[in-house]
Amino acid sequence: MISHHYETKIITLWSTFLLGTLFHTQLGLMPLFHGIGVARADVHDTAANVAIVLWLMLAFFTLPMVAMIATTFTQSRRYRTIHLGMTVVYSVMNLLHLIADLVVTPIVWSQITLMTILFVIGLLLNLVAFQWLQSGKQSRSPHLPEPLTHS
Repeated sequence: MISHHYETKIITLWSTFLLGTLFHTQLGLMPLFHGIGVARADVHDTAANVAIVLWLMLAFFTLPMVAMIATTFTQSRRYRTIHLGMTVVYSVMNLLHLIADLVVTPIVWSQITLMTILFVIGLLLNLVAFQWLQSGKQSRSPHLPEPLTHS
């Protein structure tokens, strides 16, 4: 039997995506190391707005971490379906963020390049998540329960 190691691929892609997302933030802060300010007063004008952004960022980073852990420990079809949906949502958010980065001035092409790479990683994650979901259909007999362990 051919093993496709979908779980390993998914965890690797999520890890790469999170590292790229962290680097996206770091690239945005790089001008600080050259004495150039990065703060924009018009974006988040109140502490409450900043707090909302921080909570959203926490959720954005935490969900993939939870997904990596869940992918390690579960083989359920329901989880695979939810996971695929989550990867699609993240791809849509990445595309919207990429488009948003293209309409700000000045356009920072290093950020556009990185966001394009992250979008492609997201599409690859969509593909592997879809293959993982489909593999559960092919390998399981309708008369047998799902295995507790993966060999």
